[in-house]
Amino acid sequence: MSIVNKKLETWVKELSDWTKPDAVHFCDGSQAEYDSLISRMLESGTLHRLNQDQFPGCYLHRSDPGDVARVEHCTFICSQKKEDAGPTNNWMSPDDARAKVWPLFKDAMKGRTMYVVPYLMGPEASPFSKVGVEITDSPYVAANMRIMTRMGKVALDRLGDSDDFVRGTHSLGDLSPERRFILHFPETREIWSVGSGYGGNALLGKKCHALRIASVQARDEGWLAEHMLILAITTPAGEKYHICAAFPSACGKTNLAMLIPPASMPGYKVETVGDDISWLNFGDDGRLYAINPENGFFGVVPGTSSKTNPNALASTKKNSIFTNVAETPDHLPWWEGHDDPAPATLTDWKGGEWHPGADHPAAHPNSRFTAPIANCPSASKDVESAKGVPIDAIVFGGRRAKLAPLVYESFSWQHGTFVGATMASETTAAATGAVGVVRRDPMAMLPFCGYNMGDYWNHWLSIGDKPGAKLPKVFHVNWFKRGADGKFIWPGFGDNLRVLDWMIRRVKGEDAAQETPIGYVPKRGSIAENGLNVSAEKWDELLKVAAADWREELSGIDEFFAKFGDKLPAGIREERDALAKRLG
Repeated sequence: MSIVNKKLETWVKELSDWTKPDAVHFCDGSQAEYDSLISRMLESGTLHRLNQDQFPGCYLHRSDPGDVARVEHCTFICSQKKEDAGPTNNWMSPDDARAKVWPLFKDAMKGRTMYVVPYLMGPEASPFSKVGVEITDSPYVAANMRIMTRMGKVALDRLGDSDDFVRGTHSLGDLSPERRFILHFPETREIWSVGSGYGGNALLGKKCHALRIASVQARDEGWLAEHMLILAITTPAGEKYHICAAFPSACGKTNLAMLIPPASMPGYKVETVGDDISWLNFGDDGRLYAINPENGFFGVVPGTSSKTNPNALASTKKNSIFTNVAETPDHLPWWEGHDDPAPATLTDWKGGEWHPGADHPAAHPNSRFTAPIANCPSASKDVESAKGVPIDAIVFGGRRAKLAPLVYESFSWQHGTFVGATMASETTAAATGAVGVVRRDPMAMLPFCGYNMGDYWNHWLSIGDKPGAKLPKVFHVNWFKRGADGKFIWPGFGDNLRVLDWMIRRVKGEDAAQETPIGYVPKRGSIAENGLNVSAEKWDELLKVAAADWREELSGIDEFFAKFGDKLPAGIREERDALAKRLG
């Protein structure tokens, strides 16, 4: 493939001279190229062919056992000033990065092919899409980037002779945890990743570009890059609404993105625009429009079944790459939570023999699937919309056993920013430490914001100050409230549509809410109850706002906010003080 961008050619030549690959391949994104990558990995044993009758075009990858997840302690923001990275990010100066990490790339690609992967984040025709180029010595990365992004010629055509592209340099290195770094340079729009082949550390278009670097671009250019799903809801009356939602891990984000309406709510249609990342820009009408910068899913597999998320399960059935799942004797993928019980023997995620009752899971708890979004039965045609979809509501959520009601609406955009800034979830299992510990994760962006989170909140507030802005309403949900018996009160899954329907009616201006110190909660009976088995006492518990509990919550909020010192925006302080006053 001919490359006309001289700046790109120069950069590739410099990297090739430093890393010393045996060959350099410019990816064009074609099916023939993808097939060649797959064949090469099958020959080398990097991939294993799954049952092509039942899973056509699907393969299994087993990663190094020490390289199976994102590594936050190895992830750094390399801004010129430490305060620009903020207290919630690891910081390394660009000079220290050049001295400490850049030498790890020297001769790192010897014996390997260097793949030059141009990619477009966002729809081909969208003015909001961005170009990146990842240079990698991993054919697994190149193949996955073709699934996850618009990769190859489409990106180069968009780039032309421009120098406006994010530069990502990735090498497997020797996979040593001691020499593993994921570095982000917000001022120069660069990413370096060495020592890992795991998706979140190696697929640089995803969290690294689409959130950490893009969040800085969004601040500079007046838009938002967010860790949010995008879904569309069409009501029985034919009215269409769009919602963005942010949740910490283990709070049902993917399930909500692919929600299937319950039988008791006929006439509703839910479509998936995106399951993970949203870029929101202002339209000419003053509304925020969201695009999904990705073109595929990189989903967690364990627990996925026809009961929990049939749309996600269907998305994996063809042209997908599984990572670190188990394999049955019939060469089918298997994981804990699968519809089928485990057979008498399996090959586990490490490649060893496994039997039911073993002291370790067959599939890694963070095993993944990479699948094209086109595979998803609920995928919206608006995935390719150039202008994006107009957002009517933004939803924040967390896992709180007692504190937060099922849903509440913020008083204003500024208050909604405060609601997002105070998002938190409680730990759920002893394996992750003490149960019930509150972990702050503002806007679900704590690991992904590429700059000081105090400045990030200030940027959110500035979005609300834009003249002529017609902003979405902001809500908070908690699907995980527990009763006195310790059991979940709310059924969740498809029934979450009842809460989204209430939000839509609030967007339309319906009088269905009552004011509380924390925001507007539903009036009793304003959430559809047909087909639900929720007693009056449980509804009272679901919607309860206990002032004493929220006063206790304020102390935790104050402790977290104290980290930001003078960077905490005045608007956030105002909302904190107003909440304290309302709580008495």
